[in-house]
Amino acid sequence: MSHVALDAGFVPLLDAAPLAIARELGFAAEEGLELRLHREPSWSALRDRLLWGGLQAAHMLSPMPVALTAGIGGLRVAVDALMVLSVNGDMIGVRPGIAGRMGAAALDFGDAFAVGRALIAAADGPLRVGAPFPVSMHAELLHYWLRSLGGDPPAAFEIRTVPPPRMAEAMAQGEIDAFCVGEPWGSFAAEMGMTQLVLPGAAIWRFAPEKVLAARHDWTQANPEIAAALMRAVWRACRWIAETENVGTVAEIMGRPDYLDMASEIIERPLRCRMVVNARGDERSASQAIEFYRGAATFPWRSQALWIAESMARRMGHREALREAARACFRPDLYRATLGPAGADLPGASEKLEGALPHRSEVASTLGTLLLGPDSFHDGQVFDPQ
Repeated sequence: MSHVALDAGFVPLLDAAPLAIARELGFAAEEGLELRLHREPSWSALRDRLLWGGLQAAHMLSPMPVALTAGIGGLRVAVDALMVLSVNGDMIGVRPGIAGRMGAAALDFGDAFAVGRALIAAADGPLRVGAPFPVSMHAELLHYWLRSLGGDPPAAFEIRTVPPPRMAEAMAQGEIDAFCVGEPWGSFAAEMGMTQLVLPGAAIWRFAPEKVLAARHDWTQANPEIAAALMRAVWRACRWIAETENVGTVAEIMGRPDYLDMASEIIERPLRCRMVVNARGDERSASQAIEFYRGAATFPWRSQALWIAESMARRMGHREALREAARACFRPDLYRATLGPAGADLPGASEKLEGALPHRSEVASTLGTLLLGPDSFHDGQVFDPQ
């Protein structure tokens, strides 16, 4: 049987696993796709290849389709977020010297307020904080966190763009004092002795949509069957990754040279929610460190897109354009039409209050078994998309 060739890009991160597993375990082939994966060196390189036709789909930062569809940053191209690939997965780390001044060893690894206040107290002047891209969940979480502490860049913090694989090197060379980066690059920096991990991103927002499966809107419209086949393959991969007995295999596959080129033991830590936070081997538990399937993790909630739009608008302006783009680019309609028949349990609504669930809660759904949450923000705020 002939297969349709499809070129998809990714940046080397653990949360590219759904695409890798879809290819390596044959889910894509079973959907009639020859999934060709391309490792890109940076988010800007991946974006440009998608926009100019070198890729048909991409593993993409969740705020990027909102910004591109709204025309923020000079480029205006309608991009669809077909589904969410991963929730959470970021780690915040600091220089070992700063960690010592913070008393990081005695701090609660999940207490965003305590860690933030200690970090500000330990800083000697404005902190240079590395983030993988200006339009990213990393940047939105950092801004949200810092505002809750009574500050915001650029007064006390300078956020610098550093590609994820370079984060440990940037710390070692003194370019940055802290970072927020997707796994396994936080764990890698800790393993190399370049950082102490002090806070998981999930401690700021318990259920932050980190990466999405993205495609240009015109390509989605012109190729509905191919887009649907890709969504089914990736959704099956997400479901497979979430099974505890598959964690070791996921880590082994992602450690291969084509993907992360890293020891599987390091990659496995966030999958098991047990983080080694420094070169001494100190461990911390990190609830919901990364999630690929449970809690409707793959569903593209419009309310999540609207939270992203409001967060970006706070510092960039263009609120109405961003809100309009958010409603257009996250595609629960395509998700429902494609994955409902494939067996996905679909929530009754496509928007919800974000941050309103401190515990796992059963909600109305097509199969009647859907548990959502926890999805709370560290400061107790609730976001109403309306």
